[in-house]
Amino acid sequence: MQSQRLNPLNDFLFYKVMGERGDEPQLIGFLNAVLAPSGRKPIESLEIVEKKNFVKEMLEGKSCSLDVMAVLADGARANIEVQLRDKRNMDRRSLFYWSKLYAEALEKGHDYRELPDAIAINIVGYDFPPGGGEHARFRLREASDPSLELTSAMEIHFINVVKWRQQRDRDIANNPLHRWLAWLDPESPRELAEEAKGMDSAIASADERQAFVMQKREARELYEMRQKAERDRRSEIAFAVEKIARNALAKGASAEFVHEITGLAMEEIAGLGSGL
Repeated sequence: MQSQRLNPLNDFLFYKVMGERGDEPQLIGFLNAVLAPSGRKPIESLEIVEKKNFVKEMLEGKSCSLDVMAVLADGARANIEVQLRDKRNMDRRSLFYWSKLYAEALEKGHDYRELPDAIAINIVGYDFPPGGGEHARFRLREASDPSLELTSAMEIHFINVVKWRQQRDRDIANNPLHRWLAWLDPESPRELAEEAKGMDSAIASADERQAFVMQKREARELYEMRQKAERDRRSEIAFAVEKIARNALAKGASAEFVHEITGLAMEEIAGLGSGL
């Protein structure tokens, strides 16, 4: 029996694979895959901005941000964050962190015209934004005439893993982002992930780096800590949703209403109702 695949979207592991010096080949490959539809020239070099202050926080079980940040050769700043849980604040959260990324680039005494572009990339494990596809990208445009763009300095991307899993027309042969998603998604069949890795040297580098990181006991412990924290959070949410459903049914709510407010399948709701 094959062992279970590692989860490349575990934020600790994602940071170790993409966010440290030496990770440039895979980060360049990923960014080029995401930014190609925006018409940007392919990235050939970048500087990774390392953040080393998260290990202690993780060991103490505190929440911490493990985003990946890089400065591109043209000065543009890119930040990548993995957010697997829907906290109902992703739109404003993303704008806040994008604005910080943009504003912090202006040094005292410099002209606003010297501000470099700021690119925020969010990999989300839930369906956001509503109505979007597996890759939604936003810029500032005139409301009544979307062809009129205020500036290209702002760019916010959402890589929607849920929509990727629903995608029937996957094209890993010609679409580099589809190749990355095939490898990044922990639910991808091993054969698909291996096929994507074989087609893309940057993904092969990421896979090799991932295997190297996980050879160290401390890294395995931190990886498992983050995995356990995510499982515990999902379990708590599931328990809370089930409790809400039971209470609503006990007070006479219809199964359809309970489905609407909780998202539970009708079969699950029927099972809860039979136990009252």
